[in-house]
Amino acid sequence: MSFRAQSRNLLLIFTRNPELGTAKTRLAKTVGDETALEIYKFLLQKTRDISSKVNADKAVYYSVKVRDNDIWEASLYQKHQQKGEDLGNRMQNAFTNGFNAGYKKVLIIGSDLYDLSSKNIDKAFDELENNDVVLGPAKDGGYYLLGMKKLHTSVFKNKNWGTETVREATLQDLIHQKVKLLEEKNDIDVYEDIIDIPEIMETFINSK
Repeated sequence: MSFRAQSRNLLLIFTRNPELGTAKTRLAKTVGDETALEIYKFLLQKTRDISSKVNADKAVYYSVKVRDNDIWEASLYQKHQQKGEDLGNRMQNAFTNGFNAGYKKVLIIGSDLYDLSSKNIDKAFDELENNDVVLGPAKDGGYYLLGMKKLHTSVFKNKNWGTETVREATLQDLIHQKVKLLEEKNDIDVYEDIIDIPEIMETFINSK
């Protein structure tokens, strides 16, 4: 399925198919598989709600299988399956598809941030006017957002994905580019990431 460019900007959203035992596995070690899945579905809906307000075309990339009748409305979201051996390959392929379709700014987010807003994403697109790359640093040493105006393939290669080295290695790859760092945010991977979020604690943990 090819892109249909209606805007100059494209927002890529990488998601995991929400299935028991595969969603938020590190969080599940503390709260159990079922609660971890409930929390991930909540985060998916939150990502859907904020992304729907972003002034850009949007594409959801599924980890396993494209779903037709789910929370991502086909009228708003292009739907694709992630392709590649590791996260770097999969992201590079998604960015390549976007640029090949004629988009001038392409930006990617995940689906496990509680405090990401549509304003944050719109600001990231705006920052690409005067910068080559925008990066949203995550507290765990990775990043929650990456945006560019042309493909910088080095950022997708030779990374230990899921470790605290990813952001620093990425910035090293971009040392000759003008990079704008956004405010640091915390993605949700382990129990410690949710204990200061009352909405999640009261809905999914304390109410059990």
